[in-house]
Amino acid sequence: MLAVRLPSSIEKRLERLARRTGRTKTFYVREAIMQHLDDLEDIYAAERTLERIRSGEEGTVPLEDVMKRHGMED
Repeated sequence: MLAVRLPSSIEKRLERLARRTGRTKTFYVREAIMQHLDDLEDIYAAERTLERIRSGEEGTVPLEDVMKRHGMED
């Protein structure tokens, strides 16, 4: 179970949408979270990788080298 407090303007928009479509507010909140959760996880993973690169814990490979390695040279 999860309780979420929303600004009244968002709550009203959600209520209108639910009424117009015959769906519940919970349905739309669940859909929004599911659609954006993958994106948020990817962003945080990329930020952690960038921190490791900047600190020297992880390296990078130039695009030219990657293309050569995979036979994608010009």
